[in-house]
Amino acid sequence: MPEAPAFAGEQGAATWPGLINPDGTRWHYLDTAATAQKPQQVIDAMAHAMGRDYATVHRGVYARSADMTLAFEAARRKVATLIGGQENELVFTRGATEAINLVAQTWGVQNLKAGDRILLSTLEHHANIVPWQMLRERTGVEIDVCPITADGQIDLDTAERMLTPAHKLVSFAHVSNVLGSVLDARRAVALARSVGAKILLDGCQSVARLTVDVQALDADFYVFSAHKLYGPTGIGALWAKAEILDAMPPWQGGGAMIDRVSFDGTTYGPAPQRFEAGTPAIVEAIGFGAAVDFVNAQGLPAIHAHETALVAKAREALQAFNSIRLFGPEDSAGILSFAMEGVHPHDLGTILDEEGVAIRAGHHCAQPLMAHLGVPATARASFGIYSDESDIAALVRGIERTKRIFG
Repeated sequence: MPEAPAFAGEQGAATWPGLINPDGTRWHYLDTAATAQKPQQVIDAMAHAMGRDYATVHRGVYARSADMTLAFEAARRKVATLIGGQENELVFTRGATEAINLVAQTWGVQNLKAGDRILLSTLEHHANIVPWQMLRERTGVEIDVCPITADGQIDLDTAERMLTPAHKLVSFAHVSNVLGSVLDARRAVALARSVGAKILLDGCQSVARLTVDVQALDADFYVFSAHKLYGPTGIGALWAKAEILDAMPPWQGGGAMIDRVSFDGTTYGPAPQRFEAGTPAIVEAIGFGAAVDFVNAQGLPAIHAHETALVAKAREALQAFNSIRLFGPEDSAGILSFAMEGVHPHDLGTILDEEGVAIRAGHHCAQPLMAHLGVPATARASFGIYSDESDIAALVRGIERTKRIFG
């Protein structure tokens, strides 16, 4: 398996134009968990799709429309194959957030009622909390929260004790967007199965660094976004077992999702067509497929090894500061959150920006987790395929400057 490429002179600049400052210097981008930079391969694929190849999909009878339709559906096939699924199981959405809302407002409304229960965890992103709360308001379903362990893992031992036959859904992050902790997904699925519950996995932080096989996992739903996978914003995916998708009602009505329409009534197309009303994000889907090609060419095991090594080095470097508290497990996947005594993360982020280092500072759409950690916010450094040790060195220099400023 090839090594994940680090940034290297002109070759790096040619591949990652977003990492070059206007003066030609390197931008130390450590916010990949929020959104990944785009390789030139993805940019070129989208530019061609927007320009020389552009046409609508599915309904045009002319040759270019047919060609674009083939490319669009090829992208769906690539995205589905990335996680071990089939193309008829893969719905394009605007992102993981929309995918979770789609499940909540279709499968959830159809299958959950007052007295049923959903199990979430303390570390979930707001996108895996709020849609279920909205469903609770609509149906009366109850929500339980599984705690996390001292090192930031979802506590599956406690989950096992909490789960009952009343639980109809378990919805967990595969990798925490704050702590980088990796769920034992196989065990989580087994626990859900033991009480007859379905399971949804939030794969936003996992698909760009872990090998995922939804068939082997026996998951029911898997969601993720393209922009964290080195692809474009505005598009993501819902994967679900074919029999589940086929039984789910449509969510939005309009063109493309129908079979026949009359004023007497409408019949709907099959999944995934039934869930993709309107003209789709054609150019973004092409970019999504190109991003999958790029990641596959590097090799997910190599990417994961590269990022894990960088996190370990970053943890070691930050542990040298007595004023810094680290969060999450030692083996976190590509993400390191921390707090600096006496310095608000926003102030730290501002000073680091002056040093050419971009981190995330805030609650990271995980306010319940912040409350659990006892902090209003954290600083988060997150790595990608383009990250290298120079990013860690720049981060350390910025922290040292911050210490001098704040005394």
